[in-house]
Amino acid sequence: MPATVTDAAGPAGTTTTRTVTELADGRELIYYDRGAPPADRTVADRRPLDAAEPSSEVRLDPLTGAWVTVAAHRQARTYHPPADECPLCPSRDGRLSEIPAADYQVAVFENRFPSLAGEPGTHPVVPSADGQLLSRRPGVGRCEVVCFTADHDASFADLDEDRARLVLDAWTDRTAALSARPGVQQVYCFENRGTEIGVTLAHPHGQIYALPFTTPRTARMLDQAARHRAATGRNLFEDLLAAERTSSRVVLTGEHWTAFVPFAARWPYEVHLHPNRRVPDLTRLHEAERAEFARVYLDLLRRFDNLFTDPADGGRRVRAPYIAAWHQAPAGQEAEFALHLELFTVRRTADKLKYLAGTESGMEAFMNDVAPEDAARRLREAAPAPAAAPTAADTATPTDGGPQG
Repeated sequence: MPATVTDAAGPAGTTTTRTVTELADGRELIYYDRGAPPADRTVADRRPLDAAEPSSEVRLDPLTGAWVTVAAHRQARTYHPPADECPLCPSRDGRLSEIPAADYQVAVFENRFPSLAGEPGTHPVVPSADGQLLSRRPGVGRCEVVCFTADHDASFADLDEDRARLVLDAWTDRTAALSARPGVQQVYCFENRGTEIGVTLAHPHGQIYALPFTTPRTARMLDQAARHRAATGRNLFEDLLAAERTSSRVVLTGEHWTAFVPFAARWPYEVHLHPNRRVPDLTRLHEAERAEFARVYLDLLRRFDNLFTDPADGGRRVRAPYIAAWHQAPAGQEAEFALHLELFTVRRTADKLKYLAGTESGMEAFMNDVAPEDAARRLREAAPAPAAAPTAADTATPTDGGPQG
């Protein structure tokens, strides 16, 4: 039966409601609304779907120690459907989709074609083919889709601050719920935007993975943090943020957040967004940090959208394809890790992409065509046009960067 829960997670004076229901094949669907949810949040999914039985496994690379997920069933997933067949749009005009309601604010549901699925103990353990050298285990975990808006033609950058905050509430709520599941080592919230990135559904959405292992990039960060602690007695992330806040690579700052191009950026335009107070994950942010995040993040995304124009097409704006990746502490690593978001685009000019060629794909040795200091300057210059005259409530709006004291 559908269940509606009212949370105290919304901005001051409001509430966020969470309505939990099921799709026709038993997958969980959660609506997030600001205030009381509409009646159609309990509308049943009328599609004749059979229960999904995805299976995958994770295999340990003996050369690197990294886990690789093998999920062959995903070859059958939905691929570039026309707009009038989008599975992430609401169910309207007789067309049924993954969202049974006729409209929604933010919706989260279990992926129909997940890379990881199932609870620990629900999949058979596959014995190693060669003792401990070739190690594999069931690909248990969970993959969810986060729909940011019912508007098929919008983008995250088109949202208003309240809707962006509602997405943050959903990310936070799912992080708390998925982190508590047995066998989950890390919760990863992310968005891919643009066909150049490999997106197969154009509707504005992101994903959340509950992973049964710690990702390779996170593991390397934790190793560096341990080395830094041993050498200095201090936290690596705190020292790094302090150094970057005084650099020419700052893009914008607020009272609670700082966005900067990292010193050793891998991508042509790459920005790291940190809360100024170190916390391990989204659940530890306090209200003032949550409130300011929406303003800072929307500003940052709109700068990315202002980076490129096509002079051959009358100066038409060329939106930047991007990946936005939340890095959160794995289970048991909360003491040293720092929550942060990494945002980057594969576009290096209006008509050129950054491909991962021989050095990057073959050796994981990145080579960047754009100096990080130049990228930061371009992003500072790409500030979105000012909105209407600010009110008293807008006085905490983040300011452009430059060297920060």
